[in-house]
Amino acid sequence: MTRTLTLAVLQCALTDDPAANIARVSDLVREAAAAGADVVLPSELFEGWYFCVVQDERRFERAAPWREHACVRAMAELAAELGVVIPVSIFEKAGPHYYNSLVTLDADGAALGIYRKSHIPDGPGYQEKFYFRPGDTGFRVWTTRKGRIGVGVCWDQWFPEAARIMTLQGAEVLLYPTAIGAEPHDPSLDTAARWRRAMQGHAVSNVIPVAAANRVGVEADQSFYGTSFICDQAGDILADLDRTEEGIAIAGIDLDAVARNRAAWGFFRDRRPDLYRPLIERADESGDA
Repeated sequence: MTRTLTLAVLQCALTDDPAANIARVSDLVREAAAAGADVVLPSELFEGWYFCVVQDERRFERAAPWREHACVRAMAELAAELGVVIPVSIFEKAGPHYYNSLVTLDADGAALGIYRKSHIPDGPGYQEKFYFRPGDTGFRVWTTRKGRIGVGVCWDQWFPEAARIMTLQGAEVLLYPTAIGAEPHDPSLDTAARWRRAMQGHAVSNVIPVAAANRVGVEADQSFYGTSFICDQAGDILADLDRTEEGIAIAGIDLDAVARNRAAWGFFRDRRPDLYRPLIERADESGDA
């Protein structure tokens, strides 16, 4: 019997009202489940506006312990009701520490654990290092009732090492909740196309389907360009949304075909980790390894 997995990504504009956002995302999860989705991916930090555009100590009040987080509780009830897997992106408070984290909820609503974003950006409009510690969980792959999913968060999606490690850990698909859009320091810079191409490259190099969910709209002075998508193991787009659309993109994946393709291409057979030590060594001050 062929193993299949139906993925859905959500895309919507968000307010700064957590209750309204949870309700909006819940409606889209229901729409995706009704269309046959097994795994439903909301965007990064969907509880409110993307708050990292500036450094403001009052915004630490948005964080909560992950088991108590309003988004986790609401999505856990929904996952159990609808029988879908939902990776939930949150601002986590863990004692005195703060993380950009993700809780994967299985199709019965059970929390499978937490991933803390590994790569933390810092730049105009994306000042995340002020708020978040670098993740301490390592990369995670979750064995859900629907399949094995690897999930990175936003900036993680640009790093080929993250995609390769999750695939080595047995991921059957890679998912990336995202909040990305305009570059305030350079209004002429539009990263939407290269954002997609980076992840499509991960799909090709690891022979694995990839999906990303972004937000749309304008929040204060920051705009977000959507273009959420699902691509197959060849990097070809299966379903997507444009720069302003709100709704879902959904596509089915033949997991057995993906496994056959990955074996046939030989990328994992022909790896040479004995030659890759420079990847884990820092360059000295002269720039030489």
